[in-house]
Amino acid sequence: MSATPPRNTPAATAPVRVWDLPTRLFHWGLLAVVVALFVSGKVGGNAMDWHVRLGLGAGVLVVFRLAWGLVGGRWSRFASFVKGPVTVWRYLRGQLPVPAGHNPLGALSVLALLAVLALQVATGLVADDEIATVGPLNALVPEDWASWGTRWHKGPGQTLLLVLVGLHVAAILFHRLVKRHDLVRPMLTGDQALPADTPPSRDSALTRLAALGLLGLCAAGAVWVSRLGG
Repeated sequence: MSATPPRNTPAATAPVRVWDLPTRLFHWGLLAVVVALFVSGKVGGNAMDWHVRLGLGAGVLVVFRLAWGLVGGRWSRFASFVKGPVTVWRYLRGQLPVPAGHNPLGALSVLALLAVLALQVATGLVADDEIATVGPLNALVPEDWASWGTRWHKGPGQTLLLVLVGLHVAAILFHRLVKRHDLVRPMLTGDQALPADTPPSRDSALTRLAALGLLGLCAAGAVWVSRLGG
């Protein structure tokens, strides 16, 4: 006579590939670019030439991530982690298990960061600091648009981006220290401890080659945009 298995036994877990290599490189690359943008913007002077280049680089990464959110690995796709308000509310009430990749609340943070970064890049393209640096598309937009873009880029946009980055870091620390859930390691290794039957993200050599091609297209687009005003 066999013993009855205990109820509510936790499912066996195993390392599951959640973040494909392109997503991980995007994440850490964007972090480096954003830090460099803040530093070069504060230093000013000759560093502003690099600020413009880095801004175009940030634009390349944002466009790449938006596209990769449609065709990338399973857990990098927006469809896998962008949820409705009911799911977000259930997650906040602790009614959902630890998800693969971004949790429903973290998804909102990702979307907000991408949106604000996209707006910062767009306004930087038309900005004019009235000293020595003019965005490559400044001459192609009405003067009042350029004026608004400059004010937003140097003021509210920068502040909002800092706030979002701060909240992002605070959420990582909260999960690590309070919930004992490490969000950083999976973004380094790509793997997360999940139920063994969790489907992994596609992360093959072909996938990575496709991502490289997509990144190249985004970079070519940035070069084309940078030359429009010239």
